[in-house]
Amino acid sequence: MDQTLLGIGTRLQHQHYGQGVITGVKYATYLITFISQGTKEIDKTDSKLDEIIPENVSAEVETTDEVERSLLKILKMWGGLQETIHLGERWQKGTMLLQPFDKSLKPKEIPMEDFFHKIVMLRDRLRVLEQNINSNKKLSDEEKVNIQQYITRCYGSLTTFNVLFRYKEDWFVGDKSGKDD
Repeated sequence: MDQTLLGIGTRLQHQHYGQGVITGVKYATYLITFISQGTKEIDKTDSKLDEIIPENVSAEVETTDEVERSLLKILKMWGGLQETIHLGERWQKGTMLLQPFDKSLKPKEIPMEDFFHKIVMLRDRLRVLEQNINSNKKLSDEEKVNIQQYITRCYGSLTTFNVLFRYKEDWFVGDKSGKDD
C-alpha cells in the first residue's frame, strides 16, 4: 500500500514514537497523535512509520468535519488505554470527613475512592489542556510558555494530594525550583 495515501484514523507504529493514529493529513505530512508522545507532524515518506490498521485511505486531504468524526472514532477505539493509577493502600475503603466549624451542621463523608477518582480526573484534564495549548496554532510560543507555567503552578498546588497515591511516579509535580506557590 502507498504510505502517502493513508487517511485519518489509520493506526500506525513509529520506530521512535511508538503507536499512534493519524489525526490530520497535509500535503506532505501527517499529524499523528502518539499514545506516549502527543501529536507530532511526520513526513508521509518517513521510513520509521509502519501501518497497523488502515482507515479512510484516500488521496484527498480530509475536511474538518471528517477529522472530528475520525477523532471521535479514535477516542472510542483507544479509550480504554488510560493509565491505571492506584490509591495508597492505607486509604482504600476509607472515607474523608468534612466537618464544619459549626457543630450544628452535619458533616459530609466522601468515600476516598470517589475523592481520589476526582483528583486523578483533574490531573488528566490538566494534561489534555496542556496538549491543546501546545498544539494551538493561534497562540505564540511566549503565550504557550506563560500558560504552561500557570499549569505547572496548578500541579504544584495539587502536590498536597500526593499522599493519596500508592506510587511516587504518579505524584503531582509542580515547579522544581523548590519554592512553593
